This record gives sequence, C-alpha cells and structure tokens, in this order.
Amino acid sequence: MVNSSLYRVIPLSLALQMMFLEAGVALPPPEDIPEEILRQEIITEGRSPLDGEPLSAAEYAEIKEKLAQRPYPPEIDSKLQNLIFLLKIRKMLKTFVPLPIIP
Repeated sequence: MVNSSLYRVIPLSLALQMMFLEAGVALPPPEDIPEEILRQEIITEGRSPLDGEPLSAAEYAEIKEKLAQRPYPPEIDSKLQNLIFLLKIRKMLKTFVPLPIIP
C-alpha cells in the first residue's frame, strides 16, 4: 500500500517542479554578442598563409594576390609524387582489407 502511494507522489512532485521552471534558464547571458552581429564585423587583420605571422588587411591582400598570380602549381619531385601515389593506394587497400600491412 505504501509503495503504490509513493509511486503516485513522485511523478506529481516532478510535474509541479517542472511547471515552475524559468523559461530563460537556457538563454545565454545578456553581455554575449549574438552570432549574427559577429558575422557582419569587418575583419581588419589576418594571418599569413605562408608562415602564420599577423598581417594587416592590405598586406594580406598583397600576399593573396601574389599567390594567385602563379601560373603553375609548385613542382614536386617525382620520387615524392610516387610515394604519395603509393600511400593513396595503401589507404584504399586498407579500406577493403583491414589487416595490418607490414612496411
């Protein structure tokens, strides 16, 4: 008898607690800047794609322009190209045959 009445009281007490929860508990603090506003900010500084140094916007644009003016991609040694090709084949084989490949 006591157990059955206890099972009725627990869900009722949980339901009453949930009714009085504040709706704004999951909201961020008011001092946080919304993401929509952050997306509209103008970026005035950046990092070099070559070495990661901080740059101004003008320097960053110059480097991007110089990199875009290359007519051909940088040349890679034929031995290195062959090694990359073999590693890609090894990776593909590992997807089909998941056994360890002895180097």
